[in-house]
Amino acid sequence: MLPIDVAAHSSRWRRRHPCEKAVLGFGLTLLAVCLPPWPGAVLVAGASLAVLLGPADVAPRQLWRAWRVPLGFCVTGAVPLLFQVGGAGGFVTLAPDGPAQAGQLLLRTSAASLGVLLFAFTTPVSDVLPRLVRAGVPAPVVDVALVMYRIAFLLLDAVRRIRQAQAARLGLTSRAATWRSLAGLGATAFVRAFDRAARLQTGLAGRGYDGTLRVLVPGAAVDRRFLGLTGALLTGLVALTLVLERFLP
Repeated sequence: MLPIDVAAHSSRWRRRHPCEKAVLGFGLTLLAVCLPPWPGAVLVAGASLAVLLGPADVAPRQLWRAWRVPLGFCVTGAVPLLFQVGGAGGFVTLAPDGPAQAGQLLLRTSAASLGVLLFAFTTPVSDVLPRLVRAGVPAPVVDVALVMYRIAFLLLDAVRRIRQAQAARLGLTSRAATWRSLAGLGATAFVRAFDRAARLQTGLAGRGYDGTLRVLVPGAAVDRRFLGLTGALLTGLVALTLVLERFLP
């Protein structure tokens, strides 16, 4: 399993209803997108970090390892805003308002990604997908998602084992050997993906699969107190942003 999935299964909020965590996590994400970047996105990012490291009890190292990947995409998306193509200064020049726009985009996207990570770190995928059928999502779509979720971990484990075997056989000692090992890794993973899919189909057929995967979902009641605190937090962030926007430059 991926580290973020391990953290979700062992989270302090593991037994809470996914709806509660979705309202909190995606509510913070929505505020990061809708509120002004300064000071709104900064406040949302601070609140998300406080919840993640506090009540959600996520380890700082785990959070950084998970956040640095979307943060890299945020930086990559913000850098092009620093430049403009064409104009009197040359073919590629610095945009007059580029730093401001890049900073605003970086604040919004980084704060929004923290809201999504809050939901991911506290809610396993296996708790969310079966409940989507009750929310109106077609059952075949949910079944495909469940199967792909399972196959993804099987393939990741297979890739890890193949990589270890190649390293033990000195397949990574030079650049040429590394490229040959990568080619072999890709070919083997491709073949194993089809083999896993065929075995899964055979297993489902042997168990009388009729078009619906029946999964036992642990019961969880919606905590109104938690939803009330979430609403108070989101409302407080909006109010504080509107107040500080008047006094801060």
